[in-house]
Amino acid sequence: MDNKGITRNYLQKLCSTLAKNQDTPWVTLLNSQARQSAADRAWQSINRFYQNCRAKISGKKGFPKFKKYSRSVEYKLTGYKLSDNRRKIKFTDGFKAGEFDLWCSQRTIIYYSEQQIRRVRVVRRADGYYCQFLIDVERQENHKPTGQVTGIDLGLKEFYTDSQGNTVDNPRYLRKSEKRLKKAQRRLSKRFRKGPKQSNNYHKQRVKVAKLHLKVSRQRKDKAIKDALALVQSNDLVVYEALKIRNLVKNHKLAKSISDASWYQFTEWLNYFAKIYRIVCVAVPPHFTTQDCSVCSTRVQKSLSTRTHQCPNCKTVLDRDHNAAINILKKRFSAVLGVSPMSD
Repeated sequence: MDNKGITRNYLQKLCSTLAKNQDTPWVTLLNSQARQSAADRAWQSINRFYQNCRAKISGKKGFPKFKKYSRSVEYKLTGYKLSDNRRKIKFTDGFKAGEFDLWCSQRTIIYYSEQQIRRVRVVRRADGYYCQFLIDVERQENHKPTGQVTGIDLGLKEFYTDSQGNTVDNPRYLRKSEKRLKKAQRRLSKRFRKGPKQSNNYHKQRVKVAKLHLKVSRQRKDKAIKDALALVQSNDLVVYEALKIRNLVKNHKLAKSISDASWYQFTEWLNYFAKIYRIVCVAVPPHFTTQDCSVCSTRVQKSLSTRTHQCPNCKTVLDRDHNAAINILKKRFSAVLGVSPMSD
C-alpha cells in the first residue's frame, strides 16, 4: 500500500512467487488463472481506495483489509470443464474438488457456447455453494412504447411515490426479522467460549444466524428487481433522485431504516433494466424537491414529520412525497427541454 509503484501486473507476479514458495504449497494446487483473479480483486480494492482518496470523499475511504479466508474462487478459461448437457461441472485443478451437479434452469447455460463463458466463480453462502457464470452476451429486450413518463421519490414510509401519486409499500424486511435475529444472536453469544476453538453447537448456531441474514438480503434483492422491472416496462422515461446514501446514513436515527430500504440496490437495477429495455432513466439533483411547490415553485419549508404539502401561495395541497415526485420529473424536463411536463 505504501509503495506507489504497485500495479496489477506486480500483484499477479507475486502469485507466481507464492506458487514457487515451499512455505505455501497449497497455492500451487490452485489454478494459475484463479490466482490471477484473486490478485485482480485485490488490485480493484487498492485502486478504489486511491480513487476515493483523490476524490476527497468524506468519511471512510475504504482502506483494503487483509482477509485470511476467502469465500469464493474465480476461474477464467481453465481449471473447470462443463459436461455436454451442462448439468455437471468438473474442477480440474490441483485441489481435485471433483464433479458437481448444477441445479438451475438449463436455459441459463445451455444456449451459450463455451467461448461465451468468460469466467466461473464458486461462491460459498450460508446455505451452500453456488456457481456463477460470467457470459459475454449483449442482452436486449423489446420495449413496447407506453407514452408514459414518471418521476419517483424514494422514501421510508413508502418505498417510492411516483408523479401520478401511486405508491409502493416499503416491506421493511430487516425490521420484520429482528425478533428472530435477536433470539438467534443471543443463543450464539451464549455458546461462545474463550479459546481458539469453538464447539460444534456454536458453529451450527452461527450458520443459523447467517441464514437469517442471507434471507433478508435475498428478499431485498428480489423486491428491488421486481419493482425496477415493473417501473421500466410501464414507462418510457423514469426520473429519480441522485441520493448520496453515504451521507444519509450518518443520521444514526434513520441509518438502519435507510439501509433496510436498499435504495442504492434498487437504482442500480433500475439503470440496468433501463439499458436493456432501451428507455431513458435519469438521476437528478435532490435539492429542494420536497420544499418547492410543484405548481407555483414557492419554497415551503417542512420538517420530516410534516407529511402534507400545503402551499400558502396557490393553495395546493398534496402528499409531500407526491409533490416531490412531480418536482423530480419537472427537473428533468426543465433541464433538457426548458418546459414542464405538467404545463399545457
